[in-house]
Amino acid sequence: MPTPEEITKHHEPAPDHDPWVNGPPRPAPIAVVDPDARWPQQFDLVAQRIRAALGDAALAIEHVGSTSVPGLPAKPTIDVDLTVADPADERAYVPALSSAGFTLVVREPDWHEHRLLTLAEPHSNVHVFGPDCPEVIRHRMFRKWLIDHPEELDLYRRAKLAAAAEISARGGTVMDYNRHKEPVIRAIYDRMFRANGLIR
Repeated sequence: MPTPEEITKHHEPAPDHDPWVNGPPRPAPIAVVDPDARWPQQFDLVAQRIRAALGDAALAIEHVGSTSVPGLPAKPTIDVDLTVADPADERAYVPALSSAGFTLVVREPDWHEHRLLTLAEPHSNVHVFGPDCPEVIRHRMFRKWLIDHPEELDLYRRAKLAAAAEISARGGTVMDYNRHKEPVIRAIYDRMFRANGLIR
């Protein structure tokens, strides 16, 4: 089990870090849409495809991110946390997922050996981590915190819409969108961590 320090530590990539397997995405408008009742069912489809491809090698498959929070606008992309025994051992899961239609797009050995694969339909991001990964714990906590605290959900909703409008107006990428809303996310995380006794 990770320590409180490991759970509360924010990842700071090196300035020259390039995680992209085949180059970064091109700038594009950011669409944050109203909540869609189909998102849970779309996650189920993605999870079934992962399970069919990996079998018992998929130790856990969880719906995370904004599409997992009822009532929260989101980019229409299903975010999934996939736990495998060793994310660095790509041969154990990437070929099987590739055969099932997923594409490896990000490799981040310095961040919990994170790998990111995408699926075109339903559009999905599959984040691969190892057992007891602090980031997976953070994702679960954040999802529950937003569900249990409507005022925090509304704050995050407004931050998401403002970030999407800003990036779409001036141009940018999903990474720029994420950076724009990061201060609000970190403030919410701080309150969440304090409420759970992880920091003082």
